[in-house]
Amino acid sequence: MERVPILKIGQVLLVSIQIDLQDQTVLALQEDLADRIVRTGARGVIIDITAVDIVDSFIGRMFATIASMSRLMDAETVVVGMRPAVAITLVELGLSLGGVRTALDLEKGMRLLGAPLPAIAPGAVDAP
Repeated sequence: MERVPILKIGQVLLVSIQIDLQDQTVLALQEDLADRIVRTGARGVIIDITAVDIVDSFIGRMFATIASMSRLMDAETVVVGMRPAVAITLVELGLSLGGVRTALDLEKGMRLLGAPLPAIAPGAVDAP
């Protein structure tokens, strides 16, 4: 089973989902994230779902569960990069993701959490 990487950026943990989510993968992510919040004292969690094409009711409920769990450990959760099809599916499934803040991209998610954006050296990123 693949694990979803959890990166630490200052006081924020970044979960970038780049794989197809299976039920076991999401359950492992929930445990891994709870452990990392405790070990790092993170104040925020960003779940980047830019690469996620499809969600089912279980995955949607797990996002809400992860946000509730994080809040209980004093870390706010923001989901970023939600595609329109994913949003439509969540609404059709009746999942409101209560307590989960959303942002269009990682930069806006970091701002919602009041986290400073990491400085990028000039020339480190190719211009479009």
